[in-house]
Amino acid sequence: MNLIKTTVIALVILTVTACNNKKEKQSSEKVLEDKKELKKDKKMKVLFVLTSHDKLGDTGKKTGFWVEEFANPYYNLLDKGAEITIATPKGGAAPIDPSSDSPDAATEDTERFNADADAKAKIANTKVLADMNADDFDAVFYPGGHGPLWDLANDEKSIALIEKFNAQKKPVAFVCHAPAALKGVKDVDGNPLVKGKKVTGFTNSEEEAVQLTDVVPFLVEDMLKENGGIYSKKEDWSAYAIQDGNLITGQNPASSELVAEKLVAELNK
Repeated sequence: MNLIKTTVIALVILTVTACNNKKEKQSSEKVLEDKKELKKDKKMKVLFVLTSHDKLGDTGKKTGFWVEEFANPYYNLLDKGAEITIATPKGGAAPIDPSSDSPDAATEDTERFNADADAKAKIANTKVLADMNADDFDAVFYPGGHGPLWDLANDEKSIALIEKFNAQKKPVAFVCHAPAALKGVKDVDGNPLVKGKKVTGFTNSEEEAVQLTDVVPFLVEDMLKENGGIYSKKEDWSAYAIQDGNLITGQNPASSELVAEKLVAELNK
């Protein structure tokens, strides 16, 4: 009889323990599911930084940002649910390089932009760069055009912003002439951010092809090399982008889509 009682008590204890373990497991699985759902539902917040500079040196011609380099990444991210904020050093209207708004430079994305009243309103009313905080975003992207060579390359607010994104190990992406904005940027150890990193950007030969070698304040390829970057490129006007850690760079306008794809992939990790 005592043996039967002992066995019954043991079975009861085992049953209660199993039920508790099952509840704990279900509870843990629920927490994990909730976390996955939160990550899935979290909206990507990306800051786009455009130039405010519209004068092409002393040529009397206009410059600004290159439409394709903005439009392709903009729609690539927007169509995936990203929340995009656009800022410039001066705020207000961001100048568009007239050459990038011509029929010869038209792409599916630039045509979409030209018909997009909401996107155009954002370009006409950009935020002030100094008001932007890296804490509020998951990544930052700089489209090119010749404008950044004059303002973003030397803008202290832009430099500090990129340094903060990098310190937080968030993606920082640039295409074509936009790597000019990296000229004065340091890493957490005080070295040039591009030092020892694989990078690309508008090539010297591409600059020569558009006959602006003697107009621009510096050449992107030369600057990246001088700052210790491990620079690489493909044939002129070929699509090429490279990533080293959280740093993503693209060679020219045709590389915008590759930069956008790498940025999206990094955000989805």
